[in-house]
Amino acid sequence: MASSAFSSPETVFKIDIPEEKIDHLKQKLALVRPPDELEDAGRDYGVPLEDIQRLLAHWKNGYDWRKYERLLNEDMPQFKKDIHVDGFGTLGIHYVHKQSTVEGAIPLLFVHGWPGSFIEVRKILPLLTEASPDHPSFHVVAFSLPGYGFSDAPRTKGFQISQYAETGHKLMVSLGYEEYVTQGGDIGFFITRRIAKLYGGQHSKAWHSNYARLPEPTPPYLLQSPWLYFVNLLTHYTPAEKAALERTQWFMKSGTGYFKEQSTQPQTLGYSLTDSPVGLLAWIYEKLVNWSDSYPWDDDEVLTWVSIYWFSAAGPAASLRVYYEMVQAGDRAPEKTTTPLGYSYFPKEIFNVPRLWTRTPNLVFEAEHDSGGHFAAYEQPLELVKDLRRMFGKKGPVFGVVTGKTGY
Repeated sequence: MASSAFSSPETVFKIDIPEEKIDHLKQKLALVRPPDELEDAGRDYGVPLEDIQRLLAHWKNGYDWRKYERLLNEDMPQFKKDIHVDGFGTLGIHYVHKQSTVEGAIPLLFVHGWPGSFIEVRKILPLLTEASPDHPSFHVVAFSLPGYGFSDAPRTKGFQISQYAETGHKLMVSLGYEEYVTQGGDIGFFITRRIAKLYGGQHSKAWHSNYARLPEPTPPYLLQSPWLYFVNLLTHYTPAEKAALERTQWFMKSGTGYFKEQSTQPQTLGYSLTDSPVGLLAWIYEKLVNWSDSYPWDDDEVLTWVSIYWFSAAGPAASLRVYYEMVQAGDRAPEKTTTPLGYSYFPKEIFNVPRLWTRTPNLVFEAEHDSGGHFAAYEQPLELVKDLRRMFGKKGPVFGVVTGKTGY
């Protein structure tokens, strides 16, 4: 690996939650007082009481954190490294790093969002690093965003999308990956887009996302893009695009309450999520179910996702603040990049508009899927990996984009 000005010692990391923290969680769970519920409420008012009662009973009497702690350690090689972020000092960054046996593998930075974590890379990790003459292989890095998982959180205001991008970029360079590609959804879309904007060309060579996001689900307007505006007037949407737009309109009307709170008063919400494990469970579980495509969430899966937040280094409140900072900085606004871009479209993604609306001159790859939702890497790992293999493979539009690293 090449040396770098950003280099610092890399420390092997193993998740090992102190027993007293597990005991404290058990004490909290024993004192839970659930709310009442209206008759025949279903999911209209939020998470059904029946679901929470089932999950709570399992969390108290059946779920084994140590089992999943061990599996997470076995499945994903984890490390921690100090990364200096300009204006915010040095943060200890937790990350997964698995290298392929293929010498020419493509360095790829995977960026998660909320309410995800580094666990989202778990299923795609062995697929991406797999060696084969039939498809490219990748060296994969997936970092816990500052304030998430086992990474440190910033201690001062103003840690915006550019700082998350700086953290990911400096981590890659410190590992010797002077050139790399990225993949991200949810908040990871905004971070990888900013990486492409700030470090594109020299370092960030291409980016892929399963979240083709616009500020609002509205078609191109005349002053924004006259050509797209008139083309849109003459375009007939496909049945899939119409269904996706209905899904998006549902989300904008009935699913964005979390965003309003997290982007305006995150500290207030943080008290509840930090003090109440069931409050945290309900807040995250709602999104896991509503944002996925009928994925059969196992109770142990849900509790592992939530436990990572509960046991996180900075606590659950820290994960919310990115929304506030993102809105304050205007980081959700359209941003042009020239770095080659690829999109994968999954039908139950929460923001999913007609393809014409999100096409830009640098878009070189698109893939449609019949199933899958917001958590593509977890719900449809093979399909997402196939897209990356096609985009970066020998017949793909960005084959050989990383100097000397074709994936073969």
